[in-house]
Amino acid sequence: MSFSSTLQTLTYAGLSLLTGLFLSCTASPIVVNPAASTVTSSGVRATPNHGVVTQPTVTTTAPAVVARPAAPAVTAAAAIVYDPRTGRVLFDKNAHQRRAVASTQKLMTALLATEHGLNKMVTVPQAATNVVPSKLYLKPGTRYKMADLVEAMLIRSGNDVAYTAGYGVAGSNAGFIQMMNNRARSLGMYNSNFMNAHGLTETGQYSTAYDIALLGATAYRSNFIRSCASKQETTFTYADGRTKHLTNTNKLLKRVSFCDGLKTGTTNASGKCLVSSGTYNGQTRIVVVLGASNTENLLKDSEVLLRWGMTQ
Repeated sequence: MSFSSTLQTLTYAGLSLLTGLFLSCTASPIVVNPAASTVTSSGVRATPNHGVVTQPTVTTTAPAVVARPAAPAVTAAAAIVYDPRTGRVLFDKNAHQRRAVASTQKLMTALLATEHGLNKMVTVPQAATNVVPSKLYLKPGTRYKMADLVEAMLIRSGNDVAYTAGYGVAGSNAGFIQMMNNRARSLGMYNSNFMNAHGLTETGQYSTAYDIALLGATAYRSNFIRSCASKQETTFTYADGRTKHLTNTNKLLKRVSFCDGLKTGTTNASGKCLVSSGTYNGQTRIVVVLGASNTENLLKDSEVLLRWGMTQ
């Protein structure tokens, strides 16, 4: 075979081979499924595209939003949740409305008595036996240690005990009333006017939930007051040696494990009142509820506010 014939034969064979390859490829076309994808190590979802370069799409998830508990609804006429460390008011319902506050103002009597000497011996005045009701029936002329009077006053709320403690601090009822109001002004209680040591209703005597919260926060700083107010019961010893078992009028102490005070109050003018306190996870709250219609509503309002306050 000549050289030209051999070259021609090789050329035809090469063309036939190329043609066969082309036909085999076009007979079975490649179909790309857009739904098919893989996840890379970086978390980016990539779709096979057989050589076509595309911009990857990165999907981000917004951080979860944790809703804070809404402020609770309370039925009492006035209420406040107060942070004694920062002075913040966390909840306010008619907190600046002037009202009768009943025996919650005994916190002022306890505060002044504590500040003027718990070891002082006090003689029961005759006038102390005239106050009603809620009495321990102290006999005039008998003597008691101030610390014992303060404890009994905070736990059982004896009005004759409060009168005696105030008289022992100032030497007269009028003098103690002046001391109460002066101390109130020093605490920023500008919407308060006290006219007795025990909280029984008198014309011209009033305070507010906010002012009582200021008083409660100051009283709470006293280790002695806090210790007394947190007790569910105690034993009072009379001057003649008789004893009386006293249970705390603050029933919230049994309902809330971290509740540790502070003072109840009830008169027809004030309704049911409670200054409650508690410390939980390093946070302290003072809650004042005034003008509740009954004891159960008072405890419900106080409990829900004290628990809610710890979430703020």
